[in-house]
Amino acid sequence: MDQQFLASTKDKMVKAMKVLSEDLGTIRTGRATAALIENLVIAAYDNTQHLRLKEMATITTDGPRMLVIAPFDPTVIRDIERSINTANLGYSAASDGNILRISIPPLTDDRRQEYIKLAHAKVEGGRVMVRQVRHESMVQLKHKFEAKELGEDEKKHLEKEIQTFTDEFMAEIDMMRENKEKELSEI
Repeated sequence: MDQQFLASTKDKMVKAMKVLSEDLGTIRTGRATAALIENLVIAAYDNTQHLRLKEMATITTDGPRMLVIAPFDPTVIRDIERSINTANLGYSAASDGNILRISIPPLTDDRRQEYIKLAHAKVEGGRVMVRQVRHESMVQLKHKFEAKELGEDEKKHLEKEIQTFTDEFMAEIDMMRENKEKELSEI
């Protein structure tokens, strides 16, 4: 039961980290990356289908400031272009035959600071998710202890393990924050 309980707790924390990682990936840096637009919802086929861009096209980079979108179905290229241009992302798509090119403009200092603040907010959200998992696990342990399913030593051991997981994930979150700040600070 101990190992299964700990594995379940760790899995939940890993999921929280994955959410945070994906969230941080959506914050624009000065560098082109598919994560900036891959989850953009495209209204395609005369507005009958609503699909994410990554389901409709291959997204690649062409240098540090250029994204290239190659739709699987060339007939939707206008729908993709229209959706990107109206999404208010700060950049526009231009058709180049059967592909779209998006030029990513460099960040201004003010914009960089806004993105750093946004990254801090997302990181704090990640911390909250990990702490929430820890809290839920501790509550479960307390209930099991009160129901006499766990002994005092076993409870203390599990609490210590859960806190160790929490500390490890908090350190990883700090590294993610530092890396994102470094990315955003690069010109």
